[in-house]
Formats: sequence, structure tokens, C-alpha cells
Amino acid sequence: MSPAQIALLGAVSGLTIFLGLPLGRLRAELPRTKTLLNGTATGILIFLLWDVLAHAWEPIDTGLSHGEIGAVLGNGAVLAVTFGAGLLGLVHFDQATSRSASRRRAFGPGAASVGELSAPAVRAPGARLAMTIAVGIGLHNFAEGLAIGNSAAGGELSLAVLLVIGFGLHNATEGFGIVAPLTGSRPSWGYLALLGLIGGGPTFLGTLVGQAFVSDTVSIAFLGLAAGSILYVVIELLSVARKANLKIITTWGLFLGLFLGFATDAVITAAGA
Repeated sequence: MSPAQIALLGAVSGLTIFLGLPLGRLRAELPRTKTLLNGTATGILIFLLWDVLAHAWEPIDTGLSHGEIGAVLGNGAVLAVTFGAGLLGLVHFDQATSRSASRRRAFGPGAASVGELSAPAVRAPGARLAMTIAVGIGLHNFAEGLAIGNSAAGGELSLAVLLVIGFGLHNATEGFGIVAPLTGSRPSWGYLALLGLIGGGPTFLGTLVGQAFVSDTVSIAFLGLAAGSILYVVIELLSVARKANLKIITTWGLFLGLFLGFATDAVITAAGA
């Protein structure tokens, strides 16, 4: 199988995220449906947080077992810095965005610029949260692409194909997580496509990079960024769930999301990854 064919499979694996995006076009507010989707998204992201940190810690744990102190300290520092950047960077970015929106509102509707009028949906809180989720999932999917590319580069083509299938199933559930905050807001198809490219496109890029070289440090860096951003999004989604005040529906959604996460991951594990 040629590098181009492997890259194409990586792209297919990432773009299955588009399967869940049309839910963001639901017309009505449907508070119960939105709460269930929010809970499911949270469950999926909690699973991803565990999965990402487990994979990021694995090379460090292996280094500790073999007494490779230098590699452990280096990789540990990379994980700590990138995790902090993913978490704290999004906190500061969100605060800056909120202050900017507050200043625009203070001048009244007459002060709106042409740029503001052209993309109102992007500034809405639900749209910003959906974009943040897409970024976090995209960082995670870049690391998945690295795994596909590394397998292909090592000559393990059957494993690479099975990883594509497993990650493809897994990414299909992530689309629900991205659009959960958008239910009832009727985002444009163009905005949904943008979210899909941000969330799923990095799998293709990671596959290209993974075929070129293998690096635990690079993988740990992207996993750390993904873990930090995913944790921030989980905090935000839990805040949304509390405001909805539908605890039973939220809890069922959490359970469903965790179940979907572990079920799709089982396919990848069965492949021998």
C-alpha cells in the first residue's frame, strides 16, 4: 500500500466525524434532547481525557521501568507544559473573547461592524464552545493519525488498516460531541463543515507526519495539548448541564457517552493496538 493510499485512509478515518454534525441543525430548542446530547458529549470527552492521558503517560511509565531518567524528565516536562498550555490557554482565550464581546455590546447595536454582522453565529457562546470542542478533538485526532502513520511506516499495514476502521468508528461519535452546544441554534452548513475539518482533518495530517518519522516526544506534546483542552471543555459542558437542571437526563447522557467511548475503543484494542 502506497503512502498516498495510507494518507487517504487516514483522511477517511478523520472525516467520519462529519456523520454526527447534522444534529447541530435541529430546528427547535428541544431542551431535553439538547441536555441528552450535552451529557453524551461530556461522557465521550471524559473517556477521551482518560484515553489521551493514558497514551501520553505510557512512554513515561516505560522509561521509569527501564531507568531512563533523562527521557522521563524530558517527556514529563513536555506533558506538563503542553497540558497546561491546552488548559490555561483556552481559559485565557475564552476570557479575552468574552471581554471583547462585552465591549462590543456596550457600544450598542449601532456600533456593529461589517465583520461582526457577517458572522454572528461564530460569536455566540454555543458556537464558541463547539469550536473549542472541535479544536480539542482535533489535537487528539492528530495523535491518532500519528499512530496510523507510524504503523504504516513500520510495515504493519494490517494494523494500520484496522486502526483506520477503529478510529473511524470512534470519530463518528465525536461529531455528536462537537455539535451538542449548537442544538436549536441552526448553524450554517458551512460552519458545521469548518468544525468537521478542524476536528477530523488533523487525523489526515497526523497520518502524513507519522509516516515520515516516529517520535514519542511529538506524540506526547499533542496528547498533552489535547488533554488540557478536553478538560477545559468538560468543565464548560458540566456548567451547561448544571444550568439545564435535568440531572437524570444528563446522567443518562454521561453513561451513554462513556459507553460509546469504551465500545469504539474496544474495536481498536481488538485490532492489537
